[in-house]
Amino acid sequence: MELSQPERIESVFSEIRNGRVSALIVLRNPVASAHRKQIVEFVMKSRLPAIYVSPEWVESGGLMSYALDVGDNYRRAATYVDKILKGAKPAELPIEQPTKFELVINLKTAKQIGLTIPPNVLARADKVIR
Repeated sequence: MELSQPERIESVFSEIRNGRVSALIVLRNPVASAHRKQIVEFVMKSRLPAIYVSPEWVESGGLMSYALDVGDNYRRAATYVDKILKGAKPAELPIEQPTKFELVINLKTAKQIGLTIPPNVLARADKVIR
């Protein structure tokens, strides 16, 4: 289900309620980001496990996120800026992909939706909200 316009929020919620949805993946989307609190509240009330695109969603009450470490990406980008300012040609610099990712889990939300997070998953988490 795509949430491309703010006026589609309620119809997307209705599709989720009426469908056989057992879990959600919420991807980066300007409309979703603008309505983060409303989406997180709906997902919790629906007792659906969901994974989000960034830790901010988990800090707002979402269950979990697995995403690139934005701070690490900015630091790596800064090294490219430094090289370019020192005379490197951008076209000659290698293309890099993110290498550091963060797993953030909200145990309060897990408890509210009746989900037990296995200990081995918790052990791998970079941050656990209790």
